[in-house]
Order: sequence, then structure tokens, then C-alpha cells
Amino acid sequence: MQEEFLKATIAANKEIYQTINSGIPSEWNQEHAIGAGGDRSTGFDLFCESVFIKHLQKFGKIDSEESGEIGEGENTIIIDPLDGSSNAYSNIPYYGSSVAFTNSSGVLEVAVVCNFANGDLFYKFVNTPLMVGNLEKEEFKQEQSVAKPKIGIFEKSYCYADEAKAIFDLGLKFRTPGAVALSLAYAHRVNFVIFKGALRVYDFAAAISFCEDLKVSISQDYVIVTHSNQLLKELETIMKEEIS
Repeated sequence: MQEEFLKATIAANKEIYQTINSGIPSEWNQEHAIGAGGDRSTGFDLFCESVFIKHLQKFGKIDSEESGEIGEGENTIIIDPLDGSSNAYSNIPYYGSSVAFTNSSGVLEVAVVCNFANGDLFYKFVNTPLMVGNLEKEEFKQEQSVAKPKIGIFEKSYCYADEAKAIFDLGLKFRTPGAVALSLAYAHRVNFVIFKGALRVYDFAAAISFCEDLKVSISQDYVIVTHSNQLLKELETIMKEEIS
């Protein structure tokens, strides 16, 4: 089942990737109703969702950020069909998808995150290492951590000026790419990943499992991923100061 689901998910991502290879149709920028995740859906979001439904609905009930629950089944497939849609329409190459397959007991069995801008695809089966490859070749290898990463990622840092300054004062550089699932997928390559704000299942269901071998702290309104316990404690202190 896991291999079959992975194959179908790769096929869905590949269909989307190839469709937008020559550019994103301008009409897909049109906004539609507010989706289940709280954001207003675009034509691109809904196209991606339709592709995932076509490929994955046979595996169980789908819970999509756009349309909520779709279909029936003992298993649940949690998808963010388009992570980083604002980046996509600004032609910033950092947007993709997140797919999590959970069994009837609610246990995550397969997690897949893809970057539609360059074809990078990450996947993980339960109790196995994180694998990475590219849709162009479909050759996968185990993801490796960068020995001395130069930057971190602080998603939504523009909302938290005090925390951003405190991190800067530690001498740490960071970026805010704007796609949470992708940022977590790339966590092994950066110094840290921070997200602060309301935690939505669509953003984290798949990608947080990629960080099992890193240092992780999850609170009600933030997630921190780093390579060291010391840095984790320092970043936790900064995130908690604003709460108290």
C-alpha cells in the first residue's frame, strides 16, 4: 500500500509540474471561495486539488486545505494542494504541495512534499529515513544534513518583529520564503526552521515527520526545528518571551 500510494502521489505531482512547465495560466489567479484552511482559494489551488483527487481518492478520504473532506474511506489523506500560492503568482520559485497518508488508526504512514518550481520531491515512510529526489529523474537518495548551514528560516517573521530582532541579535541570519511545508522539508539544509502563528494540520501533517532526527519543539503557536539542543533552547526562550 505504501509504495502504491507513493507512486500515485509522485504521478500527481508530476502531472502538475509538467502542466505548469511553460507557465501558470493567468486565469488561475482568479480568487474563489475561502477554503477549509481559512485562505481564499485560487484557480491554481483548485486545479492542483483536482489532480490529487484524481490520483489519490481510491486510497481513502481526502482532507484538503481547499475543499475540506472529500469522499469516504478508513484511511485519511491530508493535502495542501498548493503550498506558497502567493510565491507562485509572484514567480518566486518556492511553492509546492504537501501530502500525508494516515491509516484508520490515525498513524502517519507516508509523507510527501514537492517543490513545483524545481521538481524537488521529499518522501518518508513510517520508521524509515527521509528520501529526496527530483521529478525529472525519479531517482531518490537519503537526505543529508548540511554540516555548517549559514542561514535559517523564520516563516511569518514579518508578523513578529521583536522575535526577529532577538534572533538577529544572536548573530543568526534567516530568510522568510513563504511556504511552511517546503521549509520543513528543507530543514536538514538550514540552521533552523521556525514557524510562529496558528498551526494548521495542512501545513504540518506531512513535513514535520521529516524532522524526526532533528531537534524539534512544538507549542500551541510555534514550531522550532534545529540541529542542536543549545540553539533549540535559545530559540524557545525567544518564542516564549512574547507569549508570557
